[in-house]
Amino acid sequence: MSSSAVSSSPPVPRHGGNLGEAILRYRRPREDWLDLSTGINPNGYAVPMPPASVWRDLPDAFDDLRDVAATYYGVPAHAIVPCAGSQAVIRSLPTLLRPGRVAVASLTYSEYAPAFADAGHTLVPWLGPEAGLPDVDYLVWVNPDNPTARCVSRETLTQWQGLLAERGGMLIVDEAFADVSPQESMTPRVGEDGLVVLRSVGKFFGLAGIRAGFALCPQALATRLAERLGAWTVSGPARFAVRTALRDTAWQAATRERLLHDGERLLVLLRSHGWPAVGTPLFAWTPHALAPQWHERLAAQGIWTRRFDTRPIKLADGESRALPSLRLGLPSTESTWQRLQSALAELRAE
Repeated sequence: MSSSAVSSSPPVPRHGGNLGEAILRYRRPREDWLDLSTGINPNGYAVPMPPASVWRDLPDAFDDLRDVAATYYGVPAHAIVPCAGSQAVIRSLPTLLRPGRVAVASLTYSEYAPAFADAGHTLVPWLGPEAGLPDVDYLVWVNPDNPTARCVSRETLTQWQGLLAERGGMLIVDEAFADVSPQESMTPRVGEDGLVVLRSVGKFFGLAGIRAGFALCPQALATRLAERLGAWTVSGPARFAVRTALRDTAWQAATRERLLHDGERLLVLLRSHGWPAVGTPLFAWTPHALAPQWHERLAAQGIWTRRFDTRPIKLADGESRALPSLRLGLPSTESTWQRLQSALAELRAE
């Protein structure tokens, strides 16, 4: 074991979407808040009401959900494991892998590190892709990353996959935010050794509340993972919603175009007020020493953002620094865009 490895469990994960915490802390009623604390599409897919049988009957594991997903993702149906959101897989997958050394970026989605640590794996410090592939058995990468918005090319990820597979290890790529730019996805390589891809309908489709997603794996691992997750892991209404959304190609095309526009609008707005922001079409991220103060001042105006504690990160100038940061999701209407703009202007004037 390398002297740089650490085996202690990381802190309990925190997440956006915790508006209840803001309501209690600032004593402002829910309806007065503009919640930008997640990267969820605020104008998500409008699911039609399902038939009464969907509510009454047990979920049908023999419906065409996997076939619909296979068409959407362009992968074999036998490689698909429907799950109750990525979280179910994040907690189950490490228990199916032989204990080894795993690299998770110092600032990324916070559930991976504790899941691997709890399953007996050794966490290895890793600043991120700029540091190259470390000497590990497993590497977890969120692409594009949450919250840093960094994106690694398919070519680089494929190289990492090959090297890890030669070691008997695996690359786990979380593509929760990849639906807007599917050309960067690793789905064309799904089914090969050394690769697991996680996909979600929560972000792009704006359906986080139904808790549904997919693990895309080699067939043998897919079978073991499905057995570990157990029966009825995805509810009947969720299966109906996902099948409907994945088939609606017209909505998907229009939404990609809108999100690309809105994501750029958010970056321009933040940068015009002096924020060093980068982002994806679904959220913007800004690392800055004043991030905690900005978070508090926006909260005082009823705008809730996601604050990240000080972490070592690689910045656009190539330097590594320890900074706090903020993530902001997209406003949903023109009036909420204007509310955010006014709040930023007031904050800058202070």
